[in-house]
Formats: sequence, C-alpha cells, structure tokens
Amino acid sequence: MPEKFHGLSDQEMRYRQRYVDLIMNQDSRDVFKRRSQIVSYIRHFFDKNDFMEVETPMLQSIPGGATAKPFETHHNTLDMQMFLRIAPELYLKRLIVGGMDRVFEINRNFRNEGLSTRHNPEFTMIEFYQAYATYQ
Repeated sequence: MPEKFHGLSDQEMRYRQRYVDLIMNQDSRDVFKRRSQIVSYIRHFFDKNDFMEVETPMLQSIPGGATAKPFETHHNTLDMQMFLRIAPELYLKRLIVGGMDRVFEINRNFRNEGLSTRHNPEFTMIEFYQAYATYQ
C-alpha cells in the first residue's frame, strides 16, 4: 500500500477502490462528512416545513423518467420484467393526489447511461412536491 502521506493519485483506483482512497486521503473523508451534513440539513429543512419523508418503489413495472434508459431486471416470483427506477416523480405525485399535501424523498436513482467522474449511473436525488402552493 502506498505511504499515507503521498496520497493516492490514480483516479480510477480512487473510484474503484474507494476504501483505499478513504484510508489515504483526508479530503475524501471530508467530502463524505460534508455530504452527510448536507443531507441532514436538507431533511431538517423539510421536516420543519411540515413535509413528510416517504420512500417510493425502487423496482418498477414500467420505466418512468423522461428519456433516460433504465436498468432492467427480472422478478423471478412474479415472472416479469422490472426496472430500477429512474426517478420517484410519478409515485410522489400519486401521494399528492392521495391527499398527502407535502412530500419529499431522498433516495437512490439509476440511469443506464454514460459513465464519467461527473456522471454516475447510480446517484442520490431529492425530489419534493407541495399541493396548493405557488413559488411565493
């Protein structure tokens, strides 16, 4: 293993073996800590504004999310094709129609598209909706 004070400079290794990067790189550990703090702050903001945090299905029978390409899988028991979700939008809107006036979700989404240091096919997203409100 490289000496800790030299860090880890191979970008691909940093992403493929994140645990090694975390051992070697204080900046990487700081990013994880800041991300956690940001997510906590966002949850607190929505909580104090009377939004309900919900979880919507990750496996969906119909892919939804504009033109993004979904990851496909097969549900053995139901013997049907399923898709990892692209976005929670449609399920969150159904909750609004069902009478939940303020909802939000912070969760993972999947898009079977390009891959780079700026584009990950698996990512965290926040989506929220409020009924009977304007931007003012």
